Formats: sequence, structure tokens, C-alpha cells
Amino acid sequence: MTHAGPDLALLLLASYRRLVDQATVELDRRGYPDVTPTLHYAMTAISLGAETASELAQALAVTKQAAAKTVTSLLERGFIDSTPDPADNRRKRLTVTDLGRRVMDEGATIFDDLREKWIAAAGPDAITALEGTLREYTGSEVIRLDAPGWTAGA
Repeated sequence: MTHAGPDLALLLLASYRRLVDQATVELDRRGYPDVTPTLHYAMTAISLGAETASELAQALAVTKQAAAKTVTSLLERGFIDSTPDPADNRRKRLTVTDLGRRVMDEGATIFDDLREKWIAAAGPDAITALEGTLREYTGSEVIRLDAPGWTAGA
């Protein structure tokens, strides 16, 4: 026996996962083979103000060790820079590089292209209605994927 509520949640999750997987494959095809959703979320968090590995860990709701590993991956790929904090040389400040911004911009373009494919398949009115329903359901708050605790305030 199926239940409509859980089925809806799974459909939304599967749709999200499919879009992200398609975007990752397309980024690879466009010359960015080493971009993962985790790295993109981390670059987003850094661009939104997570300036240290500790702040990145908090923003992504992961351990400091996991954040440090992600920072290392981003640095190795040239997606971020790490420079000493002028106020405290022990602290390293993280910034997204031009390459990292290009990757993020390319990803946004790919998601726009995927949206256009949805429009072609379902029609513009259906997608507009779906987006309107989802916006109404989620409210006016900005959706931040770098925010910890997806269930907080639910």
C-alpha cells in the first residue's frame, strides 16, 4: 500500500536528486569533471560568508574534519584560495576564486537549461504552477542549502 504524503516527499527528493545528477554530468561534459554537489555547496557557503574551515563546518552542519577535507579538495582544484587573516595569522580566510565562480555560474546556467527541458516536457503553465505551489509551500524565506539543520524550524 502506498501513501500519498510519503510518495510526494520521495518524488520531490528524487526530482531534486535527478536534477543535481544531471547538472553534475553536464559540468563534467563542459570540462569540470571534479565538481560534486558537496564542493558546490561548500563554495556557496564560502561565497555567502563562511571565511574559515570552522565556519564552513558550521554552515554545512558537518564536522571540522569533514570541512577541512572539503577545503583541501577545493584548494587542490583551484576553486578557493586560503590566505592568512591579517588580524590573526593562525587563522586562514577562504575565498572563492575566479575559477570557482565560473564553475558556480556554469552550474546555474545548466540548471536554467534543465528547467527549460522541464518546460518543454510539461509545458510552461505546468512549470509555472508547480513553482508557484512550491514557493507558496516553502514561504518567502530564502532557501539556503548551506544552512545547518534542515529540520530546524520546520
